[in-house]
Formats: sequence, C-alpha cells, structure tokens
Amino acid sequence: MVGLQAVREDARRLMGRGSGNAGIQNKERVAMRLSSLKSLLALLFAFALVAAACSGDDTASDDGEEETTTTAAASDDGGDDSADDSMEEDDSMEEDDGAMADLSGTTVTISGPENSEVDVGAMQTALDAFAAENDMTILYSGSRSFSDDIGVQAEAGTASDLAIFPQPGKVADFARDGFLVPVPADTVAVANSNWSPDWTGFGTVDGEVFAVPSKADLKSLVWYQPARFEAKGYSVPETWDEFKTLADEMIANGDTPLCVGIESGGATGWAFTDWMEDLMLRFHGPDVYDQWVNHDIPFNDPRVVEVMQEILDLWNTPGMVFASGGTIATTPFAENAEPLVDGTCMMHRQANFFAGNFPEGTPANDGSEGAVNAFYFPTVDGSRPILVAGTLVSSFRDAPEVWAVMEYMTSAEYANIRQETQVATLGGSTSGFLSAVNGWDSANLNDLEKSFLQIFADAESARFDASDLMPAAVGSGTFWTEGTAAVNGDKTAQEAADAIEASWP
Repeated sequence: MVGLQAVREDARRLMGRGSGNAGIQNKERVAMRLSSLKSLLALLFAFALVAAACSGDDTASDDGEEETTTTAAASDDGGDDSADDSMEEDDSMEEDDGAMADLSGTTVTISGPENSEVDVGAMQTALDAFAAENDMTILYSGSRSFSDDIGVQAEAGTASDLAIFPQPGKVADFARDGFLVPVPADTVAVANSNWSPDWTGFGTVDGEVFAVPSKADLKSLVWYQPARFEAKGYSVPETWDEFKTLADEMIANGDTPLCVGIESGGATGWAFTDWMEDLMLRFHGPDVYDQWVNHDIPFNDPRVVEVMQEILDLWNTPGMVFASGGTIATTPFAENAEPLVDGTCMMHRQANFFAGNFPEGTPANDGSEGAVNAFYFPTVDGSRPILVAGTLVSSFRDAPEVWAVMEYMTSAEYANIRQETQVATLGGSTSGFLSAVNGWDSANLNDLEKSFLQIFADAESARFDASDLMPAAVGSGTFWTEGTAAVNGDKTAQEAADAIEASWP
C-alpha cells in the first residue's frame, strides 16, 4: 500500500517542493464501520492524483444548504420512465465488440443534497453532455432535505434511480435494509480505473460494493480576507490557542471573529459536527478519533464531551459570533459568505465547497482587496491532521442506462465539465467543487484550489468525516439534532452526548 510519505513526496515533487517524511495512521472501517485500513490511504492517494494534475500549469455542500428544491432535465427529450422496457434489443451494458449498449430513449433520475443554482446547473451541464451523446434523458433533483427525503422515498419505493450520498454510513444502512442494488463488477472496474481503487471501500458494505465516488472535499479550512487581516494587524493563527487569542483581540477591537450558522433544513446541525470532528482530531488524535467513530469508546466519553464544551464555550463568548438568522441554529451555513466578504465577521470555518457561496466575481487568493482565502484549521499540539469527505453514488434500480450514468459520474470528463461550468458561472471565482479523479484538468483550478492541495500534501494524518461514517441513526440523526439542542442551550454538552450515546444502534 502507498503510505502518506509517498503521497506527500509525489504531491510536493509535482508542486516543485522537497519531500517530507511523516507517516500516516490509517482510518479503520468503512460505511457503518470501516472494514479495511487501506481505504484512507486510497483517499490520500486519490488526492495525490489531483496534485499530479496540477503539475501542468457548502453552492455546494455535502449536506445541502438552499431553501428550495431544484430539478433540472438533461435533454429536451422527455424520456421513458419505464426504462426497463426500453432495452429490448440489447439488455447488456456492452455489445460483444465492446461498444456501449444503445441508451436512446431511456431516462435516469438522480437525487442528492446539492441544490444551489450553481451546483445544479454545473452538474446538469455535465450530465447533459452524456445525455446528448446517448440520446437519453437524465434528471437531477437536489434538496436540502435530501437526507430525510431519500429514506421516505426508499420505504415507499419511489426513490430516484441514483442517489448521491455524503454519508458512507447511510449507504451501509440502506444496503443492509435491502434498498440498494449492488454495483456490477464492470461498473466497479470503471470506477476503480477513474479513481484510486480503494475509494470504493467507502461504498463497500459487508464485502459488496454499493456505491462509487463522485466528489471529494477538504474540510479543515478557515475562510478569511487577507487584506482585512493586514489592515487590522491580525496574523493567521497556527495553533488553537493562537486562534482563541486572535478572536479575543478581534472582540477587543470591535470586530466579530466568527460567522457561524448550522441551519440546513432536515440536515440542520451537520456544520456543528464538522467543528467537533476537526477538534477531536486536534485534541485527542487519530487513534481516539477512530475509536469514537467505531464506537470503541462511547459517544459520551469525557474526551468527546470536552470537545463539545470547547465549541459551546467559544461560540457563547460575548461578541464572538455573528449569526445572520438571529441564532446559530437558524442561520443557514451558506449565509455566512456575504458577511465575511463585507467585513461583518472576520473568519468562517468551512470546507472547500463553501467557495461556491461567495458573491459572483469575488476574487480569491490573488492579493487584491476584498479577495478571500482560506488557512489551515489550527493545530493543538503541532500535528497536522486534516478532515476530509466526499460523495458516493448508489443505485436503487438495476438497468444498463443506470450503470452507464453511474460510470460517467466517476469519470474525469464529468468532473472537468462540472468544474469548468461552475467557474464560468461564478465569473471566474473559486468553484467550491473538488475531485480526486484521475485526469482532472489542472487548467480549471485557480491558485486557491491548488493551495487546498498543498494543505493536503502537508498533512500528517487524515480522517473521513466522522458523522458520515457513523450509523445514520447517529451520524445524520442524533449527532445533528442533539448537537443543535446543545448549541441552542436546550441541553448541556453532557446531556447531548448522553442522548447520542443512548441512540447508538
């Protein structure tokens, strides 16, 4: 297996830097509980492929953020909902000579959490290209309440053909409940040729593949404006203590350090869990983090409660937080972009996909006044862990056209069209989209996006989003709701952690 040392050496070589020598501890278990240590290494290797693409030179959220559901069609052809009957002449994915089966007249529906006009438009443009080539129809429907909706639809038998899951844990639950169709070997092979093969480990449940990768995210970021920092005499903090000291200095100067919002429809609370995960890695390290994810220690372990309390104490400090919705729990996370740009707040901790929420034309990392940038979420003890995530595509229907679209969504062509479209739609700004697909075109990446790769290259360890790996009843259930209750002051950190522990399957 490829270790982090090799990954970092490759990334730095391609970025024109020297090599590092740190090792990596691997992430245990996948889906509800990662079954293989090699999955994390595969994730890191996949990011190295992105770094390799650079040598030639939540708007999106994993969980959804907009008020409305957006639906778009991939072609003018209305398609045929009874797609199983449309393949009478050829019911195999490929002819004997290797040519793709005739997909004309078929329809494939897709649902997922990405629902802003920018994300849906770019995704649909990428899907349109495939639909036009094959004279078919592809319909994507995005909703900020996807996490709740897909469960209801699966139970009712009305789920979309394909679903985009941010949570491997939810994929595992749906697979074990018999809702998902195992991915055929041919499609797995295509996904493994486009991404590092072990990426499918995150969609593997009890030895069978139920999901393939389509997107990757880097979460350990804090957004800010360098020019505003310079004008105020602020320095980018490197440690957690420096971060808190800087925040106190900002308050003393009459500035509001943080914009915070965790509202996201049925997914309200996920932004709070990201803070928890980043700080669990920093306070207690990768090994304890793994034990927490796998329930080898209880959710109400004193170390977990300590981290939750740390966040609550920070956010409840007078003058610390601006919440445009009136409270943190009623402020959509995406609404933190504009107040950051206009100086209402000085910092916002959020993943790379947050870039897509900035006003059109907002400059990024170019040295100009008003430009946004992001720095690494500060360390506690000098180590450099990173929190990562991604989305997986699963199927509720077994049909040639469904597998063909799934394969396309793992391809560099899909990623490149989506990235190019998002950049163009945003007037050249940072897209918010990130991929680890082999063959991603570096020409579509700006300097800020390349800096994300540098943060990755400098990492000493990495872990997948904990709530996404936990059983859905916890990770996208009580962790969200009880975390929100604690943020609202309805429960103490201990009470919230106790309730989450009691809910663990």
